[in-house]
Amino acid sequence: MKIGTFATFMSPLATPKMIGDFGRRAEGAGLDSIWMGEHVALFDRNTYGYPGSKDGRIPVPDGGGMLDVTATFGFLAASTKTLRFGTGVALVPQRNPIYTAKEMVTLDWLSDGRLDFGIGVGWNKEEVEACGYRWEDRGKRCDEFLEVMRRLWTEPVVDFAGKWVKFETLRLDPKPIQKPHIPIVVGGYADAAFNRAVRFGAGWYGFNLDPARTKGMLAKLDEAFTRAGKKRGPDYQVIVTPPMTAGPETVKEYAALGVHRLVVMLGSQRPEKIDQRLPELEQWVKAAG
Repeated sequence: MKIGTFATFMSPLATPKMIGDFGRRAEGAGLDSIWMGEHVALFDRNTYGYPGSKDGRIPVPDGGGMLDVTATFGFLAASTKTLRFGTGVALVPQRNPIYTAKEMVTLDWLSDGRLDFGIGVGWNKEEVEACGYRWEDRGKRCDEFLEVMRRLWTEPVVDFAGKWVKFETLRLDPKPIQKPHIPIVVGGYADAAFNRAVRFGAGWYGFNLDPARTKGMLAKLDEAFTRAGKKRGPDYQVIVTPPMTAGPETVKEYAALGVHRLVVMLGSQRPEKIDQRLPELEQWVKAAG
């Protein structure tokens, strides 16, 4: 069992010094990875509320915002040596797939293969539409974009003719350090998400799940493998973020379910709260053995 932390960095608290210091301290505490959420823009009014909070709003400090995942991970890669970096999750259907393939492979290259590409379709209708795409077909678009990226990472020259993406004799280099390509970790709880996890994923990511809900979700994941005529192997990564209220005593319960990595929430990024939280995260590392 590996232990990481979910630490979406937000201005104004997340200064360059704070982020660099946190990365080094997290590495020193024995944490395996840092995962970040992604939103390029927030809205005062949303069609659907944020599922991770009671009031449906992302808890962003007044006058602040979420930092970009790609730039922040590049900064952290230069500040650390062993930490892995996971997108939790990259909102693929609202991204340009060619740019995304280039950004992620560059991160993989510069970090010497320390990137996990966690992906999802997102919940924010306004954000998807502001980025120039339709909300209703985001799932199918996600699948096409993933296929584009996977081919660009593994083939020397690519021709592609899809509904949203068309090109001929395209070359994208460098290729990923990790083989066959950067691990794709699919998040989500709908049948379509589980089907996507089977088709594209080297793993599945569940957020804010206690052991009981994790067990239920893994049963749905295995149903998706069965539908595809496959079986989930021991190397297929199961990654879970426990509820904030969970403690290190739950590690054995998750391990018994076959969870490979727990990505524990950091919580507040205020300096005094981080000083308090890091020793608690070390207890998770010790409990995981």
